[in-house]
Amino acid sequence: MDLPLLPTSVIGSYAWPAWLHVALWAAQRGELGPEDMRETQDDAVDMALRDQEDAGVDMVSDGEMRRAGFFTAAFYGFLTGLRELPPQRRIGVAGHDQRESYEAVEPITAPNGLGLLVEYEYVRQRTTRPIKMPCPGPFTLAGRIKPGAAYRTRWDVAEALVPIINAELKALAAAGCTFIQIDEPSIAVRPDAPRAFVELFNATVAGVDARIGLHLCFGNYVGRPTARRTYRPLFPHILEAHADQYALEFANRELAEIDLWREFPSEKELAAGLVDVKNYYIETPEDVAERIRVALRYVAPEKLTIVPDCGFSQTARWAARAKLKAMVEGARMVRHELAG
Repeated sequence: MDLPLLPTSVIGSYAWPAWLHVALWAAQRGELGPEDMRETQDDAVDMALRDQEDAGVDMVSDGEMRRAGFFTAAFYGFLTGLRELPPQRRIGVAGHDQRESYEAVEPITAPNGLGLLVEYEYVRQRTTRPIKMPCPGPFTLAGRIKPGAAYRTRWDVAEALVPIINAELKALAAAGCTFIQIDEPSIAVRPDAPRAFVELFNATVAGVDARIGLHLCFGNYVGRPTARRTYRPLFPHILEAHADQYALEFANRELAEIDLWREFPSEKELAAGLVDVKNYYIETPEDVAERIRVALRYVAPEKLTIVPDCGFSQTARWAARAKLKAMVEGARMVRHELAG
């Protein structure tokens, strides 16, 4: 991939425009057909690419515009063997107990894949920039599925999802995708078994001929984390994962724990989250540049990528656009300093 020093990228999701919400609601009422929705989502991908390219982002995504709901929600529609459960709470402040939930009633399959290949086939026709394809990992995807009668534990559900996700990743690589990011926030939220997670992750990416990223965050549903925000319990075991790059959030924690990268030396790349997606303070380029300079005390410049803490799906578009521009300009400032 033709990327500059200190390349900029996104984690995956991008802010939805208002009209995409309106279209989804209309589709749920039966007012739009599948072709109407496909056309709308194509346009939304084009919008997400335009905002990223206008900002100057080096590696782009399709903004996850085809993934209705939060993060993993759209993927359950591709899985068989699940029974949908009613939400535990319907009224009041948004929280995870209002989200989708399922029970496994028979072994889980995905006879038509998970939809990532369709996403990739479209986005690669719409941009000449390097593309990042994000995919939820098995432990996180298993988080909304109760084991039911088909499985004993969440780990069993996750292990059942491994071959499904692995087949999808191999199909992406065969189609020409060169960078795939596995999103596993649940591991950072529940860091009690880092060795077991590494084995699960490595099985998920086994035989996938692409560069692999691993995104670990602390949750971002309605902009709120869901656990004690520390990566330390994952180290050093997490560095045994077969990942080329680790995407970790630092901006909203005032760069806490970035020194872990020096305490546990590694040849792996770090995609450092240096823009806070949970805050409506709009960073200036100088803010971002200063954070990059701090990161460079612990990470070699050729091993550092600049990203937001998490996806922008929970952020208003006007703020997402402004934050992306500040991120890119801040990276350019430090790139110029290093070149001088």
